Amino acid sequence: MAVTDTWLKAHHKKTRSKTSEKVDRDGLSVRVSPKGKLTFTMRYLYNGSPKRLDIGSYPLMPLKEARAEGQRLRKKLEQGHDPKIVNLIEKQAIIDAHSLENMFSLWHSAVGLNKESGHQIKRTFEIHVFPKIGKLPVRDITLHQWLDILETLAKDKPFIASRILTNAKQLLKWGVKRQLLELNYLADIQAKEDLQVKKVAGSRALTDSEIQGVWLAIDESRMSPRNKLFVKLCLIYGCRNGELRLAKKEHFDFETRIWTVPSQNHKMGRMSKKAIVRPIIDKTETLIKDLISMSGDSEYLMPSEDINQPLTASFGLSLPYGIMQWLRKHHDIEMPHFSLHDLRRTARTNFSTLTQPHIAEIMLGHSLGGVWQVYDQHDYLNEQAIAYEAWCERLFSLVGDGENKPGNV
Repeated sequence: MAVTDTWLKAHHKKTRSKTSEKVDRDGLSVRVSPKGKLTFTMRYLYNGSPKRLDIGSYPLMPLKEARAEGQRLRKKLEQGHDPKIVNLIEKQAIIDAHSLENMFSLWHSAVGLNKESGHQIKRTFEIHVFPKIGKLPVRDITLHQWLDILETLAKDKPFIASRILTNAKQLLKWGVKRQLLELNYLADIQAKEDLQVKKVAGSRALTDSEIQGVWLAIDESRMSPRNKLFVKLCLIYGCRNGELRLAKKEHFDFETRIWTVPSQNHKMGRMSKKAIVRPIIDKTETLIKDLISMSGDSEYLMPSEDINQPLTASFGLSLPYGIMQWLRKHHDIEMPHFSLHDLRRTARTNFSTLTQPHIAEIMLGHSLGGVWQVYDQHDYLNEQAIAYEAWCERLFSLVGDGENKPGNV
């Protein structure tokens, strides 16, 4: 007679003098130890040789589940696989399974650090993702678990939710390609459609009185001299702060008066593979040379504590906050929040009143539209220099070289 649940309950943990075995069906049997331990065993022939495999113990594995597992392994047997080898491979896969934190670290080392925002991406996952699912094997994290995190964030922090979704999709895609997991559950999830995240373009450009306040805070606060120069150059050039952070001294040629931003150091260059060339004018030459004098023996314009490395992407994030705090404390001015990127938008807004639109776009390092960028390879350095000179004249007239006091910011 086949094994029944009643029989299993009756023999579980019942001591006996020796080991015995009860045959079920389809090669399945139950081995009973002298101490009453019940183990489901599968007997089969593989390549003409008799074999047996323990597939689970009662009551952790019920009879119905044991029979189903036996059938699954017999299907593998019919396909030419040895059930014992199948079992070993599956157990090893569980042992070798990467946790989300572990796979993120592998991905971040291989790919993430090449991104300008690599540090912010890691920090975002450390704050919002790892505490909830970081220790779980990646292959066992369900779509529901991902969406529970993303949908909750999307209500109050839509930008962060969108950032996590974008990078989690890239992380899982990377894992699938390397066969670290079988499926990218987030592949079809979209921030706009599924999380109701609407991307709103930034619109913050500093007013003249706000520029006065920022400049005053730069000159009179206890901000380090290097950081003061950094903020001023960001405002004058309208450059991405990463283009300055990653700059090497060799990128500044004072004979030709050209600053070259290599393709790997700016956003558009990753696609175009082209460098940005900007003119060095009298006002910026002084600031750049001051930075070089502060950088010691490093090859970088603004080295980190390790002189052989540039500043990290997190550098500068707190500078606007420090400026706003200083204005609040020393001049009782409540200045609306701004970021370093808003200085870029401020410069571009002013460029529009000083030069032609395509020159202003080139000054920011943007590519020209359509076939224009294909056929027009002129660098417009003279036109850029004229616009930068005009912008500096307006800027320094506005701030009075630090003498003007900020108005009603």
